[in-house]
Amino acid sequence: MALPDSFLSAAFSLGAVFVWGTSDFVGGYAAKRANAFVVTLIAHVSGMLLMATLALFTHAPLLSRHGLGWAIAAGFAGGATLAIFYRALAAGNMGLTAPVAAVLGAAIPTVFGMITEGFPGSAAIAGFVLAVIGIWLISRSEDDRRPQGIGLALLAGVGFAGFYLCARQAGNESSLWISTFSKGASAALTGAIVLWGGKTGPIAKPEISWGVVAGFLDVTGTVFFIRASQSGRLDSAVVLSSLYPVITVLLAKLILHEHFTRWKAVGMVAALLAVPLIAMQ
Repeated sequence: MALPDSFLSAAFSLGAVFVWGTSDFVGGYAAKRANAFVVTLIAHVSGMLLMATLALFTHAPLLSRHGLGWAIAAGFAGGATLAIFYRALAAGNMGLTAPVAAVLGAAIPTVFGMITEGFPGSAAIAGFVLAVIGIWLISRSEDDRRPQGIGLALLAGVGFAGFYLCARQAGNESSLWISTFSKGASAALTGAIVLWGGKTGPIAKPEISWGVVAGFLDVTGTVFFIRASQSGRLDSAVVLSSLYPVITVLLAKLILHEHFTRWKAVGMVAALLAVPLIAMQ
């Protein structure tokens, strides 16, 4: 018996949660020790090569011109965004910056859906309120100074939203090829930024290895998200996939022993609770 589309979409979204959350922790950890854009370039190239290999091995059908255009657009939207996000994770507290980017990344597609599909229900409005409260509590400083990484996390959230929207517009074509060309565009953009920036600093073999691992995980999450959006509603796929900071926060707490103040912990919980409420119709 075939599984319902909504179940498949949720399963793919939860898969994205686990691999994206782990990828962000690995990428953020590597970015603490090397240039974030170089780490991201390594991640994009390795992810592109992995997906191209799988697409060729499985004889996945090539993209149409329409699908190719939107895949490239998604890559440009997400290219530098991942480096910005890794920099945010490296500059600040992983357990605080990750939820901010996730909430904003989920909220923007929800607003887009509200404009194109009508006003959301009361649950979605409650989600927006929780998100605002959560972001404020996370962003406020105990000593009246702005926490590091929050501004970058907000910028990353906007970029993630652009990626979500463009990836969905690519349609129901091969998720492997969509991911391949998306990562190819991301690598081209990030590579240009690295070359233009000039000074990248040395990068050791362990950081290169972590970058490759982060790239494999990130692109796998991309495939899961694309399949989730193809199997069900975009808003549901975005909302569920945006729960990935739970994994990042858990790993940061268990491995790096990151500490949260009481109010920041409340803000993080509020932000994470907002995600499943946002876009609920």
